[in-house]
Amino acid sequence: MDKALAAKQIAELRNGVIAELLVKKEDFLTFRAVLIEQPDFKHFRGIAQRGGHVLYHYMDTPRS
Repeated sequence: MDKALAAKQIAELRNGVIAELLVKKEDFLTFRAVLIEQPDFKHFRGIAQRGGHVLYHYMDTPRS
C-alpha cells in the first residue's frame, strides 16, 4: 500500500462508501502515517485483529 491508496481508502471510509476497512499488518505503518495527518483523526477507530491486522471504522463522534 502506498500513501495515495491509503488516502483514497480513508476518504472512502469517511464518506461512507465503505463501512469498514481492514488494514493488513504489513501496510499498517504506511496507513497510520497518512491517518494521523487527517484533521478528523479522532473519528477513526481501529480494532486490533488476530495476526496483527487492524479493522477501522469511522465514528460520528470523536473518541476521547
